[in-house]
Amino acid sequence: MKADLRGSAIASGSMMSISDSEFDSLREMIYTRFGINLTEQKRSLLVGRLQKMLRTHKIETFEDYYRYLEKDTSGKAVSDLINLISTNYTYFNREKDHFDYFLNTALPHVCEEIKKRGEKNLRVWCAGCSSGEEAYTLQMLMHEYLGPEYSRWDAGLLATDISQRVLDTALEGIYPADKVASLPENLQRKYFTRLPSGQMQVNSKIRSQVTFRRFNLMNTKFPFKRPFHIIFCRNVMIYFDLATRNALVQRFHQFLEPKGYFFIGHSETLGRDSKLYNYILPAVYQKGS
Repeated sequence: MKADLRGSAIASGSMMSISDSEFDSLREMIYTRFGINLTEQKRSLLVGRLQKMLRTHKIETFEDYYRYLEKDTSGKAVSDLINLISTNYTYFNREKDHFDYFLNTALPHVCEEIKKRGEKNLRVWCAGCSSGEEAYTLQMLMHEYLGPEYSRWDAGLLATDISQRVLDTALEGIYPADKVASLPENLQRKYFTRLPSGQMQVNSKIRSQVTFRRFNLMNTKFPFKRPFHIIFCRNVMIYFDLATRNALVQRFHQFLEPKGYFFIGHSETLGRDSKLYNYILPAVYQKGS
């Protein structure tokens, strides 16, 4: 796989070059470990995101970097790699119709189903949560729906991402005021605190109810003891090829309660003929009973 890895030495201040064999080896490693499918068009993007780190660590070529990744046993080198190559574009209220449907339809439906079984354990997973905006919005809406009853429910939320860098941002829950402004004013007033810097921070109560964890969706076995009632995995699978997407969708199905809801990004689709889920509306699906 890594035979004849050749690359150009670092030229300070200029773009590093990467050979075909170097690019292919890194691309295969990234695909195998993270499921991210880097096409030939992403070659310059890969170099651009990695070269500063290589120069900082005085790594001369991408061949040397590949060997560095292979030899690392601490996990830090691979963690640094995914922090650099992952795209973490997100914002509050992105694809707002999903949040409206979550609050007005999906959440009431699953809560009623849960209560029919004499339970009050609501399990929601935000997969590929990035810097936390989506996860915190979902948690706020759970408070909005359950109201005073929230304390009688076990209704925390699991939020996972493969990048520790964005998870660290999510844990702080601090965002520029103009980013928070896209949320309804009532949510801003109830669930945020304005800091002396002018930034807005999610209040401690909401932050404590979201469990952020680093998790690789390429794990072939998910470690969860019980399935979820609602899963959000939006604008994540666009970076995967068809085989990887299909395998991941199958694993999500396995860990979704009957009649549970699955939200994906508007640029993604399962196809209306999917046998695993029933189509509800664009990018919203429901598992059969």
